[in-house]
Amino acid sequence: MNLDAVDRAIVNRLQAGFPICERPYARAATELGIEEQELLERLQRMLEQGVLSRFGPLFNAGRMDGGLSLCAMAVPEGRFEEVARRVNAFPEVAHNYRREHELNMWFVLATETAGRIREVLDEIERETGLPVHDMPKRAEYFVGLRFDV
Repeated sequence: MNLDAVDRAIVNRLQAGFPICERPYARAATELGIEEQELLERLQRMLEQGVLSRFGPLFNAGRMDGGLSLCAMAVPEGRFEEVARRVNAFPEVAHNYRREHELNMWFVLATETAGRIREVLDEIERETGLPVHDMPKRAEYFVGLRFDV
C-alpha cells in the first residue's frame, strides 16, 4: 500500500502520543487538519492492509500489579500454525512473532496479576504439549523509538 501525505502525517503524529481527553480522535484529527471520521477510516484501512500491526494503548502492567513476560517456544514446523492459533487464543497473549531460530515462536504475556503468568504458561504447555521459555523483565529501558514515514 502506498501512503499518501495524510497517512504519513497520521503515523508520524500518533507515534508521539495520543491525546488524553473526552474525544481524543477528534482532537488528533483537528491537529492533523482532517475530520474525525476520516482519521478513523484511515486508521482502520491501515490496520486492515497491514500498514499498522496494532493501534491501541500500552499499559505498564507492573505498575498496576500485573505481570508481563517475554516467552519463547521451539515449535515443530509442521505444527507452527496450529500452535500459533492455540497460543493466540489466550487473551493474555499481547504479541506473537515468528523467528528464524530454534526458538521460532516468541510472544508477550500481559496478565492482571504477576502470579497469573505462571498459570498461563502452564496452560499453554498443557494445551500445546510444548515447553515455554519464560523470560521475565529484569529492567526496563525507554529508548524512544520512532519511525518517521
